[in-house]
Amino acid sequence: MKIGTFGLVAAFALSACAMTPPAVPDSGRGVGFGDYAEFELDRARREAQLTSQQGGAPLSATRQPVAAASVPATANQAIPSSDLAAAGIGANAASTAGVSTAPLNALASDPVGETDEERERRLANNPQISDENNFAAVSSRETIESDAERRAEQAQALIVVEPVPLPEARADSGPNIVSYAINAPNQKGQEWYARSILSGESRFSSNCATYGSPDAAQRDFLTRGGPERDPRGIDPDGDGFACGWDPAPFRAAAGN
Repeated sequence: MKIGTFGLVAAFALSACAMTPPAVPDSGRGVGFGDYAEFELDRARREAQLTSQQGGAPLSATRQPVAAASVPATANQAIPSSDLAAAGIGANAASTAGVSTAPLNALASDPVGETDEERERRLANNPQISDENNFAAVSSRETIESDAERRAEQAQALIVVEPVPLPEARADSGPNIVSYAINAPNQKGQEWYARSILSGESRFSSNCATYGSPDAAQRDFLTRGGPERDPRGIDPDGDGFACGWDPAPFRAAAGN
């Protein structure tokens, strides 16, 4: 069987494709840039350049150093550890950048770099500030047993106030002037009841002066038969309100 030149070329091309494995993407490369370590190094260099122009501390010094194990690297694109440390990356970056490696839980509750003496002075100057939320401070002076004792002391000091019923109105407290003000048929100054011609201004003034307040005068007035009767002459205009007592505030409170 004869095979043409075109058939030989096609067979050779197919065999070449079958022998060549497909290219595997580099998983260490990010989207839109090269190696992750190279990206971090470029970022650190840009921050250092910007900071040097502004005359401040490197921005990478305020960031948590990236652990060396978390920085991917490829065999053909390795970055020296000295370059990583200078850029604020890797295990040695903290010493290079001057970043403190104190535990984060200590930095979370107290000011950065505060000594024990400074902390005691700060708490002494601010006695109202509690450190109950500082786990390190509380755990250094409290135990499970001390917590139990404190809870027992608080339980003993607890005072429970039992509810009691409201006191009932006294039967001998006299007429209810609030009810009278709300239900009176007339306004202040409006004559409603007949009065004796013997009621005069002098009698009105002298008798009203014996009461401590207009409320007391109105209550005594109702006790003595008012508003129909006025034996003391303290309601000369016959409106049913003694010694100038005014029912308007009570009516306003009741919405009348």
